[in-house]
Amino acid sequence: MAEQTAATHLLSAIELGKLENLAVRARTVVEGALAGMHRSPHHGASVEFAEHKEYAPGDEIKHIDWKAFGKFDRYYVKRFEEETELRCTVLVDTSASMGYRGAPDRPSKLDWARLVAAALGWLLVKQKDQIGMVAFASSLSGYLPVRGRGSHLHDLLDALEELGPGGATDLPRAVTWLSESAHRRSLLVVVSDLLPPEEADGEAIEAWQREVVRALRGLAARKHDVVVFQILDEDELTLPFVGTTELVATEGSEARLLVEPSELRASYLEEIRRWCDGFKRALGEGGVEYHQASTATPPSEALIALLRARERVAGGSRGGSRKAR
Repeated sequence: MAEQTAATHLLSAIELGKLENLAVRARTVVEGALAGMHRSPHHGASVEFAEHKEYAPGDEIKHIDWKAFGKFDRYYVKRFEEETELRCTVLVDTSASMGYRGAPDRPSKLDWARLVAAALGWLLVKQKDQIGMVAFASSLSGYLPVRGRGSHLHDLLDALEELGPGGATDLPRAVTWLSESAHRRSLLVVVSDLLPPEEADGEAIEAWQREVVRALRGLAARKHDVVVFQILDEDELTLPFVGTTELVATEGSEARLLVEPSELRASYLEEIRRWCDGFKRALGEGGVEYHQASTATPPSEALIALLRARERVAGGSRGGSRKAR
């Protein structure tokens, strides 16, 4: 009953229906101890056939394909892609800025992040994979170890329910911790607005962005499959306000600023575009998959786009196997 209540709160039946027939696949080779859906660097007996190779001294006789021998009068050995369980950790930004909600009919950025994490957890546990979570603001919180048993979904949903916005952001520290704790190659998903600390300005802002990029690219360099969702409220993407507007700081200060949106809209939109494009370009060059999303977009749509792209990649790699004819 606990699972049903939490899941109903976090994911509508429509969203679950959209996601049910999709599978999460890692772009890169992952490692795990149990049989699952994902490619491993190790070859051996497994469910999914990979290719034939001609028999050579030292090959296991038990892997000889006798049907191929009968057809070709030559010895061929079956090779398999050993399937492995996917390990996924979701890093959720819970800093104060993630609590922003621009309109009553939209989720806050943190609510959007919780929905994505819940949907991902539901999918992974359903397909017998593993998921864990850690939340961060100025420090780490809400840690849930990577596990895959059915009851773990209850734990994930309960942990997500308890998250609330507050404090400043320290994304580089959180990514460093993740790098040190994720010993086996894994799918690592970061959900954050990627906004710098409010006390930063000028060169400090640029330095913060470089530090975040360097930390995330470091994860990819260690062969982790890294996905970043930059989630921003529609207000932050369009600055739709009309007339004199008071802007209020959300992290670590009580600063307030009266502005005329029409006078700064063009320069603001250029700056937010430049900021987001900087992340997209720098992360992409380092092998990190970047997605920007608005809180006006249902979380299911963003996740479906990600999963369908990965299904296409996985399908292409499977089609590349060569078999004896």
